[in-house]
Amino acid sequence: MSHQVIKDSLEKSMSYQEYSNLVNKLTETEGTTGAEQTEALIGYTKLNQRRMKRWDKTVKISEEAKTFVSGLQHQMTWLVITESWCGDAAHVVPVINKLAELNDKIKLHVVLRDENLSLMDQYLTNGGRAIPKLLMIDDETGDVVDTFGPRPSEATNMVNDYKQKHGTLTPEFKEELQFWYNKNKGQNIIEDITQKLCELEPSMCV
Repeated sequence: MSHQVIKDSLEKSMSYQEYSNLVNKLTETEGTTGAEQTEALIGYTKLNQRRMKRWDKTVKISEEAKTFVSGLQHQMTWLVITESWCGDAAHVVPVINKLAELNDKIKLHVVLRDENLSLMDQYLTNGGRAIPKLLMIDDETGDVVDTFGPRPSEATNMVNDYKQKHGTLTPEFKEELQFWYNKNKGQNIIEDITQKLCELEPSMCV
């Protein structure tokens, strides 16, 4: 993987706050990120703005996870690939932001998938450009040391099981998945990411 592709993407990146402001603005102007400005995608952006605002206010991180993440010594850049219309991203990205905020050695950047396809195509999921995708970059080497996404492990298992039985994801299943996100309250995302961080810095793990 070329470090240059990451460098180019980081130069075009936004902070989480800038991304959140962009989603707010798009909601007001009846727009969406990406080349396709369809009614459906614009509707998803509006819905996702409400989800993001809710998670920004309500995500709870356990004291144990806070202590662990805030104590990490690695200087890292977290680069999230996303789009405003993506339902999974509206649940996942605010939680990633809350974790990054716990440690000033972690710098979070956000880029839009369709403006960064050369980056996205290095990190496909089962051959698809699935988002959101978090790249954990070691600042010292510039290497991507781990990735997370597009969904937390429990949601991934739900999706895989359903696809195996039914071949495709139905609107009913997608509603069920939203219900799962609301019920789980970001905890599976926190568990998955802290586990990855634990593998990167084993001396910090309990």
